Amino acid sequence: MMYPEIEPYAQGFMDAGHGHRVYWELCGNPQGQPAVFLHGGPGAGCSPAHRRLFDPERYNILLFDQRGCGRSTPSANIEHNTTWDLVVDIERLRTEVLHADKMVVFGGSWGSTLALAYAETHPERVRALIVRGIFLLRQAELRWFYQEGASWLFPDLWEDYLAPIPEDERDDLMAAYRRRLTSDDPQAQLRAAHAWTQWESHTISLLPNPAHHRAHAADQAALAFARIENHYFVNRGFMEEGQLLRDAHKLAPIPGVIIQGRYDACTPAKSAWDLHRAWPQAEFHMIPDAGHAFDEPGILRQLLAATDRYASD
Repeated sequence: MMYPEIEPYAQGFMDAGHGHRVYWELCGNPQGQPAVFLHGGPGAGCSPAHRRLFDPERYNILLFDQRGCGRSTPSANIEHNTTWDLVVDIERLRTEVLHADKMVVFGGSWGSTLALAYAETHPERVRALIVRGIFLLRQAELRWFYQEGASWLFPDLWEDYLAPIPEDERDDLMAAYRRRLTSDDPQAQLRAAHAWTQWESHTISLLPNPAHHRAHAADQAALAFARIENHYFVNRGFMEEGQLLRDAHKLAPIPGVIIQGRYDACTPAKSAWDLHRAWPQAEFHMIPDAGHAFDEPGILRQLLAATDRYASD
């Protein structure tokens, strides 16, 4: 069971430069253990459910919508929007909003990518690292989900993903989607955005979950999600191939937990296993009856156990 619903005790916007205004909120106990929640996507934004992953009596929780998504503005903006821009944003939020020397860093899916990038850049600022649904943003992972691989598990849903793209452009689907998501035709943008978004929304859990299908169903939410994800993935996360594993030795002093669904079709378990091998100091939990979503019972149970463990100094 997640913790009860709570409302922020403070919220605002950070001017991140180049026109970006990043929405942030603080929840829980102002005197509690500092923690930052890094949402997925990129482009998904935070939800009230994410506040409930931490004990509000013991944590001071920072949540924020990354550049261009959620309540941050301008929506769906991919200019000056890279992994390393977000790492800078996290550092500013740590010092200017959370006022913390160190913090627990929590990230799932793309949030795990960003958490690892941040922790490898600023290991001295990470009290503990909790990552779920590991995504290392390697070329093979991107091809698996957006070109060929997961398509063999969900051939019926794959047809809907292929639908906006003519057959003669299907040799590089991410590039074909980019052309539509950045086109001057609003209808082409929206058609591509919904197809891209629903492919992920329908494949992230072991069993179908209508709540996931509705998560980014609105036009603007779908557009922000698809444009920003595609922008990051076409650009390989603005990282060198294998960079996060190469630099995983920097995580050695950081306590941590890796949580992975065995049947995760979105970010397959090999990436979590590779991280486990590169960062053996962290606890590793393979959930035998789960896919990718954070709210699947086995994953959620381990996430709550992890946040409870690091709630006190």
